Amino acid sequence: MEPQIRINLDEALTCGKPVVVELGCGRKRKPGRITVDRVDLPQVDILADLEEGLSFLPDGCVDEIHSRSVLEHIVNFEHLLREMMRVLKPQGTVHIYVPHFSNPYYYSDYTHQRFFGLYSFYYFVDADHQLRRKVPTFYTDIRIRVISLRLVFRSPFRIRRMVKKLFGALFNAHPWLQEWYEETLCYVFPCDGIEVVFGPA
Repeated sequence: MEPQIRINLDEALTCGKPVVVELGCGRKRKPGRITVDRVDLPQVDILADLEEGLSFLPDGCVDEIHSRSVLEHIVNFEHLLREMMRVLKPQGTVHIYVPHFSNPYYYSDYTHQRFFGLYSFYYFVDADHQLRRKVPTFYTDIRIRVISLRLVFRSPFRIRRMVKKLFGALFNAHPWLQEWYEETLCYVFPCDGIEVVFGPA
């Protein structure tokens, strides 16, 4: 799929304001963001298939990348992550929301290709900066620095939502509690998703 750029991209990248890119914007548009999606919608600035990367963006031009409920649809996740790190400025940040593997609702969507756990992004982090349980880093040369990671607890049912909010406050109080939760309780109290912020290592 050849990217279709519907804005003056050179102007957007050199206007003096922070360059913020939204990957997989869907029907929602936040002001000040360059929106990218493969679905042809009026609010999409760049019509492109994220499986093919971000070739329409030059190296080191983006201050922030946002992506909410998109990466679970990507088959070639490592390629897209590499592309995100390529276009990011040295002090840039990536803000991601993905479903947690214990969320029962996400299995209903046949377009989902993958699910994520507490350690998923740590496979791209040097061993010195990982959680207590270490994961292999030899699968890839991509390196990131995790700035924050939060387990998100939600429910479409009001009373359960209030209870899950309390669980979230408890389990996110410390990384050790996050690890303990995922090892022992995630199938008893399912987690909705993971919010992670990271940047170049």
